[in-house]
Amino acid sequence: MDSVLLARMLFGSSMAFHIIFATLGVGITFMILLAELMRWLRKDEDYGLMAKRWTKGVAILLGVAIPSGTIVGVMLSLLWPGFMEIVGQVIALPFQIEIFAFFLEALFLSIYVYAADRLTPALRLVSVFFVALGATASAVLITDAHAWMNTPRGFTIVDGAVTNVRPLEAVFNPSIYVTAMHVVGTAYMTGAFVIASVAAYKLFRGNLSEREASYHRKGMMFALAIGLIMSIYTAINGHDTAKMLHQYLPVKLAAAEGLFETQDNAPLAIFGTPDPEAGRVIGGLEIPGMLSWLATGTTDGVVKGLYDYPRNEWPPLFVHTLFNMMVGIGFSLIGLAVVCWGFWFFFKRKPFPKWLLAGLIASGPLAMIGIETGWIFSCTGRQPWTIYGIQLTSEAATQSGNLGFLFILFITLYAVLLVITALVMRFYFHRNPVSNEWMSSTT
Repeated sequence: MDSVLLARMLFGSSMAFHIIFATLGVGITFMILLAELMRWLRKDEDYGLMAKRWTKGVAILLGVAIPSGTIVGVMLSLLWPGFMEIVGQVIALPFQIEIFAFFLEALFLSIYVYAADRLTPALRLVSVFFVALGATASAVLITDAHAWMNTPRGFTIVDGAVTNVRPLEAVFNPSIYVTAMHVVGTAYMTGAFVIASVAAYKLFRGNLSEREASYHRKGMMFALAIGLIMSIYTAINGHDTAKMLHQYLPVKLAAAEGLFETQDNAPLAIFGTPDPEAGRVIGGLEIPGMLSWLATGTTDGVVKGLYDYPRNEWPPLFVHTLFNMMVGIGFSLIGLAVVCWGFWFFFKRKPFPKWLLAGLIASGPLAMIGIETGWIFSCTGRQPWTIYGIQLTSEAATQSGNLGFLFILFITLYAVLLVITALVMRFYFHRNPVSNEWMSSTT
């Protein structure tokens, strides 16, 4: 196995692991902010208790997110020296600002965790606002570098040397707004569905007092409301993403949809397998004109196909499957949230049926799978480029050996850390059930 592929596998697995904790760190802190806001507006202490307990979960997650993020940063430097040579000169600014965003998050999280009970409701809200702001800003700033890789701007290469660097032009590259809003929206969506998933699990197991059942139902419906809003926003943002790809990365859009021939009234292909010999998606369901409409705003719009590009510049065609998984999960979550709210509206006094709770239990893991497939699609769909149109992945990667051993070592490490994190979560919340929180608040 060549060093470039091993470098991609090692870095990709590290990113996939870190993204779990980074996404939940952003999404759940946003939910904590909203819970504190609901507590303030409705004078309902259940929402304050939700915020308190979710914060304990975030603190545990940060214990893994921080070192795993450090590992990703180190690997970025060691595995991709050619890439870092350009990045260090052009797009270092977001990485530098991200340090301050993390400082903001960590500082106010400490205040909120250790001094929340001594703060007024308004100051509690202010402190957790800055926690959520810092977490979201970190995600946006890191995403900025990823967006720049798709639409590089702000520099000129002359005889292989980087010149005429314009940092602000690099930071505000053409895809930053759409990409950052997609990352933030999906993080908020995932945080909400993970919380709904945990509450549904509690209700599914049963053996709860009426007060406990009411508390978990309230948390579940609150999370589902945010999850529904954010998943609908993500779908709308997907339309903007299609237009961005059409303008700046048309070959990636063509690979995502298995479109080989340039055409107007281009169909949207759902499922199936792209076949370059047949020039179409085999076994897929096509919606006539939908791809043209998504990309251009009209069914008469012309969308470029893969045959317009050299074969060695095509992304791997399995990105079509990744794209379908990401979109399919997103729309499934919308449908599930709508069904749950419909049940709540029409049968408010009845307990949720087991089959619906089982679907909600699956919603959290499904949302995270959607995040993972989305990131893999976004990075793999840019191949064979690391910096689109500027630097090939083979030019960016290290030529060092022994990466196979490191890959096995880190995969083992990540598996152990996942198990330990799950056990710590289970141990803490098992030892500190919500009923104990109520008892301690009355003594």
